[in-house]
Amino acid sequence: MLHDQMIDEPLERLRAAARRTRELALNRAATGLGHEDADDEVGTFGTDDALGFDPFPLLEALHRHGARAVVIGQVAGIMHGSAELTGDLDLLWDGAPAHAPALAAAFAAVGARLGDETGAPLATRPGSFLRPKVRFTSPGAGGDCCTPALPWGGLHVQGCLDRAITTVDAGGLEVRYVSREDLIRMRRALGRPKDLRRAAELEASKQRRPGSQASEDTSAK
Repeated sequence: MLHDQMIDEPLERLRAAARRTRELALNRAATGLGHEDADDEVGTFGTDDALGFDPFPLLEALHRHGARAVVIGQVAGIMHGSAELTGDLDLLWDGAPAHAPALAAAFAAVGARLGDETGAPLATRPGSFLRPKVRFTSPGAGGDCCTPALPWGGLHVQGCLDRAITTVDAGGLEVRYVSREDLIRMRRALGRPKDLRRAAELEASKQRRPGSQASEDTSAK
């Protein structure tokens, strides 16, 4: 029964994963590495960004300011049931100039700092978000904030925004996150060891979900 409840509660699953990340990283020696330094096997869980990891202040700010960013990356994976922990929060938005002010206001509200792809500082203002990718750090989480202009291995990511899932918790927090199928496509397009491993995990869990063809075939035996 608990497993069924968790499937229906992606934000509660994310809260539990964030708590577990903080617990495991609590007594770990600092490395000086951030999310931009993560290796292709372990990911950001192995960096200092796992220390104090909490994506909810930024997710709540995005909700309050009406910024329609979509959660991607391993945070979305966790919301879909991935068992792997992470230390960063990656976001995708449509890149429309009219939507940039809400995004900038949300990031400013949590005291986020922005940088370009080389790490050079950027002001936390709407124009900074119009780049294909902006790096950010905030007290709870760092990561990348991307637009569809960022090359993604030939994948058309605009469609990922159109198919995003919306979930709302008991407190009214609304979060949009990429669909399982699109996240698998994004993982396979990137092709790093951690992406292929996590894509395989999501694919396997999809096959075990009630109502899937594989699940029906297994139950029929």
